[in-house]
Amino acid sequence: MSEGPTALTLPSTEPLGEKTQAYFELCREKLGLIPNVLLAYSFDETKLRAFTDMYNDLMLADCGLSKLEREMIAVAVSAVNRCFYCLTAHGAAVRELSGDPVLGEMMVMNYRAADLDTRQRAMLDFAVKLTERPADMEESDRQGLRDAGFSDRDIWDIASVAAFFNMTNRVASATDMRPNDEYHSMAR
Repeated sequence: MSEGPTALTLPSTEPLGEKTQAYFELCREKLGLIPNVLLAYSFDETKLRAFTDMYNDLMLADCGLSKLEREMIAVAVSAVNRCFYCLTAHGAAVRELSGDPVLGEMMVMNYRAADLDTRQRAMLDFAVKLTERPADMEESDRQGLRDAGFSDRDIWDIASVAAFFNMTNRVASATDMRPNDEYHSMAR
C-alpha cells in the first residue's frame, strides 16, 4: 500500500502559493479534509489549477444535470475502470447527496441493479458505453438521451463528465492514488 496520496514521489516545482493554500483551507472547512487527489497534483500548481478548474466546472457549476447525477456518472465510469480512489470518494458523494447509503453502494457495485428512473438509467448507459466502446457511439445513443429528456447541452455535459473521470481514473490507477480514509465512513 502506498504512503501519502500516491505511490509516486514528485518534487514540488515551487512552494504552494497563497491561492492554493486558501483553496486547501476551503477544502478543509467544507469537507473536513484536503482530498488526496489535490495533494497529488500539488507538485505543480499549474496542473493543480487546470484539474480543479475543470472539476469545479463539470461537477459544481449550474447545468441541466443535478450534482447527484454528475456524481452517479463519476461512479458508473469509475466502476467500469475499477478505480479505487474515485469509487470510494464519489461513492461517498452519492451516499451523501442521495441520502441513501444503499444507492451509493449499488452504484459502486453495479448501477444496473440500482433503483434508478428512466432518465438516470439512460444517462448512465450512455456514460458507460462511452467508457467501454467510444468508437461505437452513434446518433441513436444521443437520441436515446433526448428521448429521456436531456437537451443537447445536457448530452455534452454527460459526455464531458464521463470523459473527465476516464482521464482521472487512469491517472489514479497509474500513480496508485489512494482515497482519504475519511471517505470510507462518510454518509453511512
